[in-house]
Amino acid sequence: MAPKWRELADKLAEQIRRGEYEPGQRLPQIRDLVEAGEGSKVTVHAAYKALEAEGLVTSSRGHGTVVREQVPLKRLGIARYDKAKWRDGDEVAFIADRVASGRAYRRNEQTQTVSLVEAPPVVASAHGLEPGAPVYARARLVKEGDQPTHSLTSYYRPEHVEGTRLVDPTPGPAGRGGGFRVLYDAGYEIDHMKESLFARTPTAEEARMLQLPPGEPVVELHRTTYTAAGTVVEFAIGVHAASRFAWEYDFKVPDSAQPQEGQQ
Repeated sequence: MAPKWRELADKLAEQIRRGEYEPGQRLPQIRDLVEAGEGSKVTVHAAYKALEAEGLVTSSRGHGTVVREQVPLKRLGIARYDKAKWRDGDEVAFIADRVASGRAYRRNEQTQTVSLVEAPPVVASAHGLEPGAPVYARARLVKEGDQPTHSLTSYYRPEHVEGTRLVDPTPGPAGRGGGFRVLYDAGYEIDHMKESLFARTPTAEEARMLQLPPGEPVVELHRTTYTAAGTVVEFAIGVHAASRFAWEYDFKVPDSAQPQEGQQ
């Protein structure tokens, strides 16, 4: 026979799945469930902690226990970097994800901190610099409403971005079209990029910043962006709350056995 807290957790989980408690809605306070005969304070607390560990709710001081959004954002792959979105329009990458997901957005849902720092080894390697060489770090925290979804820090060579909007700490994208448009206007049109992804356990600071429930992993992204001449104009590191995104890729399947365009 399951313990009382497990029975209560299962009951509440089923109510959440049926929509009796909607995303963003607070569950009853612990004392209310105790008074309703659902169990002792210890029992209800244990049930709420179980729901949090299962990713169904989040708990925070001042907000109580709140049902989490269960439909993840589409995190587009190739399509989010379509030049027509940022060169000819104003749909930067995080906004492209929201549009594809049918979700609302505000441009100021992206914070921004810019600083001149010594390049960490992974950044120096990507840019072909000596470790410790000066680079600009443009750190953003992106939220959906009040909930953080991911952080992204882009690293640039000073000679590529000094005097541009990419070193302006004003919250939100770096003007119309965002960072890629700034590089384009400076003569560094992006041509291709390489992304690598891996899951890991978050640090304590990342768990706090992204408001992660206990046990939730993060997905770390490394993005290297090149011009057609092969110059690296951005190296970015993103940290994404794993349950808040679903990566989506749509691309032509290659066939290396076939002659490539321009080759005999």
